[in-house]
Amino acid sequence: MNSLSRRTLLRGAGAAMALPLFEAMLPRTAFAQQAASLAGPANRLAFIYIPNGAIMPDWNPTGVGRDYQLSRTLTPLADHQRKIMVLSGLAHDKARANGDGPGDHARDSATFLTASQARKTDGADIQLGKSVDQFAADAIGELTRLPSLELGTEAGRQAGRCDSGYSCAYQSNISWRSATTPTSKEINPKAVFERLFGNDFEDLRARQERDFYRQSILDFVAEDASRLRDQLGTTDRQKLDEYFTSVREIEQRIARSSDDTINQVPDGTEVPDGIPSDYAEHVRIMYDLMVLAFQTDTTRISTFMLANSGSNRSYGEIGVSGAHHEMSHHRDEADKVADLQKIDQYMVEQFAYFLTKLDAVTEGEGTLLDHSMIVYGGALSDANQHDHHDLPVVLAGGGCGLLDTGRHVQYEGEIPMGNLFLSLLDRVGVEEERIGDSTGRLDQLS
Repeated sequence: MNSLSRRTLLRGAGAAMALPLFEAMLPRTAFAQQAASLAGPANRLAFIYIPNGAIMPDWNPTGVGRDYQLSRTLTPLADHQRKIMVLSGLAHDKARANGDGPGDHARDSATFLTASQARKTDGADIQLGKSVDQFAADAIGELTRLPSLELGTEAGRQAGRCDSGYSCAYQSNISWRSATTPTSKEINPKAVFERLFGNDFEDLRARQERDFYRQSILDFVAEDASRLRDQLGTTDRQKLDEYFTSVREIEQRIARSSDDTINQVPDGTEVPDGIPSDYAEHVRIMYDLMVLAFQTDTTRISTFMLANSGSNRSYGEIGVSGAHHEMSHHRDEADKVADLQKIDQYMVEQFAYFLTKLDAVTEGEGTLLDHSMIVYGGALSDANQHDHHDLPVVLAGGGCGLLDTGRHVQYEGEIPMGNLFLSLLDRVGVEEERIGDSTGRLDQLS
C-alpha cells in the first residue's frame, strides 16, 4: 500500500473532490510518525450565532465545575455533556449603547465576533472591527483551499437603514474582514456544495450542463476513485465508502428541497434554488456542509448565523406562531417567555445534531469534534432588558486536547468575551495582542 499525500483530490469532468484523512496519508517512518504525533491533527474553529438573546433562567445550568446539571434549554446537549463547556459571566460591553442610543440588536450581531463598537450610521461609512474568524483566516487560511466559510439562513441587506439607524450590514453579518468590510455569508446549500466540490475555473456552460443534482459529483470522479480504492487498506476503504455516502445524501437532500419547493409554489413565483422551506432542514444541511468542509480540510474556520439579528421568523413547526424579535420584548408575559424558550431549545437541538455529526467522524485517535473548538451563542442575553452581560455561551469540542471539557465555568464580574477569542486563537497557533475590548487571555479553559 502506497503513501498518499494529504492534498490528494479526486478529479473528473471539471470536478475536484477533497478527501478525509486516511491511514494511507499518515507518515511511514518511525521518525515521521513521532513528529506527526507531536503535531497532531488540525484544530478547527467555528462560531454559531443565535439571534434575539435567550431566556436565561432556562439557559443557565445549576452547579459549577464538573458537578453541574444542564438546564432545560440545554438538555438536548446531554449526550455531549462531557465534550462541552458552558461559560457563564462573559460580557460584550461594546454591544451596549455607550452613548449611541437604541439599536441593541444591530450591535448584538456586529459585536459578537469583533468585540468592537459599531459606528451608528446607515450610510456607507460603516466602521466596526475585524472579527476573530478573520484573524484566524489571515494567519492559517492559506493552509486550506478556502480560508474560511461563512454560512447563514437569511440573506439580509448589506446597506440601508435597519435597527434604530444602524446600517443593515451590522445585522446581516458576524464575520468582518476589516473594520469596514463584512464577509458576506452564503445561505443557499447548493451554492455552498458547489463551492466545496466544484472547480472554480470551470466553464460556466459546462457547470450548467453537468448540474450536480441531476448527476452526482461522485459519478464524475468515479474513475479516479476506483484507482484510489486500489491503494487503500480495508479501514480506509470503509472510511471512503462512509464519506461518499454522506456526500451523496447531502446531494439528494438538496435536490429534494429544490424539487419540493418547485411543486408547492404558485405559477409565476420566483423559486429559491436549493434552499429548503423547512427551517430545521435548512440548518441541518448547512451543519452537514460544515462537517464536510472540516472533514476534507477544505477549511478550518467557519461561521454560521442561525438567523439574522432581530430576525422576525416564526416557528410554527414547534407551535410558535409569534414573530421571534417581537416576542423577545416579552415584558415577562408568561406565554411569550414560554414560546421563546421553545425557540431557544429548538435551536440547541439543531446544534446537538451538528455535534453528533462531528463526533461520528473518526480522525486519528479521536473524532472531528475532539479536534474542533465551536462557540455557540451571541452578544445579547435578556433581549427584553437588552442585557449584554452573562451571555449565553457554549464552547464545544476538545480543541485537540487543549480544552478541558465537561464543565460549567462561572466567571465572576464581567469578563470580556474578546478574552475567549484570544485564547482560542492561541490554540490554533495565531498570536494576537488584542481583539476589540479584550483585556487578556481567558483562564479556566484547560
